[in-house]
Amino acid sequence: MTFFKKLAIALLMVVPLSVAKAAEKDIVDTAVDAGTFQTLVAAVQAADLVETLKGDGPFTVFAPTDEAFAKLPEGTVADLLKPENKDQLVKILTYHVVPGKVMSSDIAGKSMDVATVEGSTIAVNATDGVKINDATVVTADIEATNGVIHVIDTVILPAS
Repeated sequence: MTFFKKLAIALLMVVPLSVAKAAEKDIVDTAVDAGTFQTLVAAVQAADLVETLKGDGPFTVFAPTDEAFAKLPEGTVADLLKPENKDQLVKILTYHVVPGKVMSSDIAGKSMDVATVEGSTIAVNATDGVKINDATVVTADIEATNGVIHVIDTVILPAS
């Protein structure tokens, strides 16, 4: 069974903080290959952030699954993907990215506010599992050549 099939099974089982390792691919290719981030990948493409997230990094990405995007009010994703809403989409997506490569072991037992690429901060609480604002990290430490992905169960939104 391939790594990505195992990862998909783990995501379906929602195994908290299971550690996974990607093949030697960047963050974007890792997300595409996982198959559970189709909405995120479409959003990254619509926001013209593909080349950025394929860049040297390193980046830490808190990646909402397709199910996380499905929790948003009906029509939200379709509206965000419209060209006229690109600035808002970029703001939301970059709110999910932290500069540098932060592994779960780096934050275990800690609670802190962390600056995002978007410019504001997210609340990280790793004292009992890992929460990013109101989202729970369901799979941590998916390594890519230019950073790390932590899978979250909810889309986090910056203050308006």
